[in-house]
Amino acid sequence: MAGHSHWANIARKKSLIDAKRGKLWSKLAKAIIVAAKHGGADPDANLRLRYAIDAAKAVSMPKDNIQRAIRTGTGELKGGDLEESLYEGYAAGGVAVLCEILTDNKNRTAPEIRKIFEMNGGKLGATGCVAYLFQRKGAVRLPQSAATEDRLMELAIEAGADDVKPSGDRWEVICEPAVMADVVAALERGGITPESKEIVRIPTNSVDVDDVDTARRVLALMERLDDHDDVQSVAANFSIPDEALAQLG
Repeated sequence: MAGHSHWANIARKKSLIDAKRGKLWSKLAKAIIVAAKHGGADPDANLRLRYAIDAAKAVSMPKDNIQRAIRTGTGELKGGDLEESLYEGYAAGGVAVLCEILTDNKNRTAPEIRKIFEMNGGKLGATGCVAYLFQRKGAVRLPQSAATEDRLMELAIEAGADDVKPSGDRWEVICEPAVMADVVAALERGGITPESKEIVRIPTNSVDVDDVDTARRVLALMERLDDHDDVQSVAANFSIPDEALAQLG
C-alpha cells in the first residue's frame, strides 16, 4: 500500500481521537492564522483560508475558535507570529519523509524533530533532500458507496481533476490545489457530498518496505511526527505489502 494512501487512512482514524483532546483543533487554528496572515480574512478571496476553514468545520471546530484564529492572523489579536518551513529526512529503509511545520520558535522545534527522527531509526536531512519527490495536490475523499467510479470520473474529470482511485473503502479524487473548490462544487451539484478535502503531498515514486520491523519503525516515526504540535502534516513514500501490514496488526 502506498505511503500517501496508507498514512491518510491511519491519520483519519487518529484525527477522531485528536479532535477530542484538542490537538487537531490547535493545528487547524495555526493553519487558519497563517492563511489569514498571508492572504487576508476573506475566504472568498483567500483560497488557502477557505480550505483551512473547511478542514476546521469538518472536525466540528467551534465558530468562535475559527474567528479568533482569523483575527489573530490579521493582527487584531496577539499570537500570530508563526513561521512556515519544510523539514525533510529519511525513515528506516530509506523512506523519504516530508513534514510541513508551523512554529513560533524554530530553535525549539528543529532539535525536537531531529530527535524524533533519530529515536525511530531515521535521520533529518538537508533542505531539498526529498522535497522534489513529492507533488502538492488536492485530495477529495468520499465513501465508495456514495457513487460509482464511472459517475465520479464523469463529474470530477470534467471539473478539472487529474484522477479518481480507490483508497481502502473510499474514493480519492486527486487534482491541482487551484481547482479543488471547482471539483468539490461539481460533485455537490451531482448529488455527491465529499467526506473530506485537503491539500496533500503525494510521492512521485515509492520505496517497498517488506521487512516487518522496518515497517514498524517507519509507522512509529510517522505517528510521532504527526503527534508533534508544530507538525501540520507529514508525508512519506513507503509502500507496505498487505502481508506485512497483517503482521503489524
